[in-house]
Amino acid sequence: MKKFCIGIFLIFGIVQVSAQKDSIYIKAKLSQDNKTLEVNQEIIYHNHSEKSLDSIKLLNWISAYKKRGTLLVYRKLEDRNNSLHFAQKHELGKVLELNIKNTENQSIPINNISDENLYVNLNESLQPGKSIKLQLQYKMQLPDKKFTGYGVSAQDTALKYFFIVPDHFDPENNDERDFLDTEESVNFNTYWTVDFETSGNNFIESNLEQTLPNSFKGYLDSDPEFIISKNNFPEIKINAEDIKTEIKFGYHITPQEIQNLEFYLPLQLRFIKDRIGFIPERIFISEKFRAKEDFFGNNDIRFWTFRFKLFSDAENTDLDYFGIISKKILDEGIITDKEENHWFKNGLKSYLEIQYLKKFYSDKKLLGNLPETNILGLKPLKWFHASRVKLLDRYGLAYQYIMSQNLDQKIDEPYSYLSNFNDMAISSFETGTLFNYSADKMGEEKFNNLLKNYIAENTDKQITPEDFLDQLAKEDASTSYLKGFLREKNRINFKLKNFRAKDDSLNIKIVKNTDEAIPVKLETETKEGTKTSYWIETEKNERLKTVNLPSEEVYKITLNNDYIFPEANYRDNFLYTKGLFSNAKKIKFKLIKDIPNPEFNEIYLNPRIRFSNTYDKFLIGMNFKNQSLFDQKFLYSLTPYYSTGTQKLTGSGAVSYSFLPAESIIQRLTFGVSGSYFHYDYDLSYQKTSFSTNINFRKNPRSTVSRGLSFSYSYFERDLSQKMILANDYGKYNIWTAGYGYSDNQMIHEKSFSLSTQGMEDYNKITAEGFYRWEFAPRQKLSLRLFAGYFAKNETRNNTFDYGISRVSDYSFAYNLLGQSATSGVLSQQYVLADGGFKSFIPGTANQWITSFNVDSSVWKIFHVYADAGLYKNKNNPTQFIWDSGVKVRVIPDFLEIFLPVQSSLGFEPGFKDYGKRIRYTLVLNLSTIINAARRGWY
Repeated sequence: MKKFCIGIFLIFGIVQVSAQKDSIYIKAKLSQDNKTLEVNQEIIYHNHSEKSLDSIKLLNWISAYKKRGTLLVYRKLEDRNNSLHFAQKHELGKVLELNIKNTENQSIPINNISDENLYVNLNESLQPGKSIKLQLQYKMQLPDKKFTGYGVSAQDTALKYFFIVPDHFDPENNDERDFLDTEESVNFNTYWTVDFETSGNNFIESNLEQTLPNSFKGYLDSDPEFIISKNNFPEIKINAEDIKTEIKFGYHITPQEIQNLEFYLPLQLRFIKDRIGFIPERIFISEKFRAKEDFFGNNDIRFWTFRFKLFSDAENTDLDYFGIISKKILDEGIITDKEENHWFKNGLKSYLEIQYLKKFYSDKKLLGNLPETNILGLKPLKWFHASRVKLLDRYGLAYQYIMSQNLDQKIDEPYSYLSNFNDMAISSFETGTLFNYSADKMGEEKFNNLLKNYIAENTDKQITPEDFLDQLAKEDASTSYLKGFLREKNRINFKLKNFRAKDDSLNIKIVKNTDEAIPVKLETETKEGTKTSYWIETEKNERLKTVNLPSEEVYKITLNNDYIFPEANYRDNFLYTKGLFSNAKKIKFKLIKDIPNPEFNEIYLNPRIRFSNTYDKFLIGMNFKNQSLFDQKFLYSLTPYYSTGTQKLTGSGAVSYSFLPAESIIQRLTFGVSGSYFHYDYDLSYQKTSFSTNINFRKNPRSTVSRGLSFSYSYFERDLSQKMILANDYGKYNIWTAGYGYSDNQMIHEKSFSLSTQGMEDYNKITAEGFYRWEFAPRQKLSLRLFAGYFAKNETRNNTFDYGISRVSDYSFAYNLLGQSATSGVLSQQYVLADGGFKSFIPGTANQWITSFNVDSSVWKIFHVYADAGLYKNKNNPTQFIWDSGVKVRVIPDFLEIFLPVQSSLGFEPGFKDYGKRIRYTLVLNLSTIINAARRGWY
């Protein structure tokens, strides 16, 4: 009787709890071709807010796939993915029919069933704590899976975010929520019942518990997910004493990978449970989730037919799935608004990874086994500092890399505004580093217990993660600075100013650039490698801290070693106590660009061999610079060359300093001085000295827009031939230039605009250029360019500074022409899109004004057609109209292209005997241009 009463009590309690939760019942019928889904749905929705509701917002996110112009399409274009923009109608997704009824079985009108946000108006206000039942019948066309990883493919059908569900975040807020494919939980605290009807023998995997074939039930704090396939995917059951869970996979994995997972998963789950306190009964991993959350940077390197493995297959499985499992468990157990509080779960994932690496991979290198690669008996990667960087250092290095370009963002930046790189480097890595730093300071056990208690106390509740930081601060006051870190871009820096040896102790001075009371970790090391660590507390408004420590044969002093704190500059965190470099940093010479070693002042010695032009021919020299793979504020570069064409020494050098204000309309302000000495004709040299200022304005790192101002003054001195002297040509001249540039390198509609003025004592001209490129079909583009140039003053002695029509006058030595003074031969046929931009060799220049219009359009594969037209006027001459047209072959787009003129003002050019000499080509050998093109979509 007692057991019966307890059972009744428990059942009643479960019913009461369930009654407080929303519930959704779905009966879904998938068509034979898997393209159409018919849904009968019942929603029981509770008003969990403290105010009455007159309407309920439903999310109809399949409408994000309905056409061009949705925010999802724009999001994909920002990520350099145009597949949805160019999708065929049958590949799109949309609601075909929709009928909604209320509790009284009355139909509720919906203004537009294609809206992503549907508002259901209620006959009576829904009071706090009360519920309402809605009946929905709808039919939808499923999108192709290639767009977001959800939808239909030849192999399977992945369903997530397609069913119409209530928006559970802030029901009183009617702000529009659009589907951006950012994997946010929108329907939590809900009990689901889903029954499928499919044709044929399909297997269905889900994060819900399967109760019958094709039937699923259960409570979720995340959104339901289903994979429908002809194939049965694997699952692994863990049945240990303290962990009983089932891991299901929505994709195929190899037998070897299964074997590795069966070994690693119990270890990983126990490790995670020890730190956050729980493991769910079911874990479902989709192919998309795996791709998003696996370990970044452990992929094999492929080069032609060669493959270099960084880590063993077992290590790759361990590293990948620890991150995947960690994030999945956090998603299942913690409810947050991802848009505002993404950093909490992302940071905890990185914190768990750091802890895992510290325990099992503490000595593993960032490049894994790659430095051991033997090439002709040598291991060349051993020469790089990158080969000695620890795998654990990747968290600090990623933050350093993006911060050094001033493209980092605040930790609490809304998620939809984060660039893809900052999603990793800031939301995950920087936050995880701060959590690990706090755990290191207060004790990992204390941090983990606090984390476990916080998660347990907030089970099934939407949380505000800043409450967790408040609890951290109560436990350890030295973590109070963390809340401030969320709201601003951090430029915190600790510096070892100096030390003094007195008796048997060291008097060490530490400087910080903030008034916040942030602790710092100091480490001393002897020559034998014995290390001792100290935590140094700093006070509010205390910028100089003096510490006395026993000397104990200390050889080196270090602050925050191994990138354990996200500092603005690690290069001032090292001091030596003995030898030539006592109280200073050592100097190290290196051969090739590398990940910077902050312990040294590094000077890179790079042998250089390159073809310059037909006069200097091959240049052989050595480049001395301090620029590593990371940007620095102060940069210098000096490159002396031996010119094989003239048997003389030539070269160039430059010094610059950049200011990178964290919060300003200016992103980068750079001052620079440069000089060069080369040859521009046979036995004729030039010297160029320039002073410049460049201002790059702040941009959203997700945006492709760049804006900047530039100012420069250049002095030129060049040798003149006898003929040039007789013609009174310019041997010495100075030019000042001021300009504004705007560019937007988005995928479909690429555009740019520039306006500049240039002058010297003899002339002043104003130049404007606009460019637009439209991708009207996949890899098919139409380009339009409008150029206008006007001389406000022109008292020059010759045509050196005139606007070019088909050739540019490289008087500023800025175009890297192979034959700067060539008037015949293949070198003279090099083409640069500048000034008039005509491809045909139309003679003459413009010394008063010119305007031209250049058109280029794809026709078939690498073949384009082009046409140029323009007007120009010279002094004492009438206005001239010119034009040309032809075919362009894009051998390597934007780098190597060939122009074949057809018809122009000169006539039918293929009929000319010297037609071969009229063919033009572009040749761009600029590595930075290639890098900038490759990184688009990341930041």
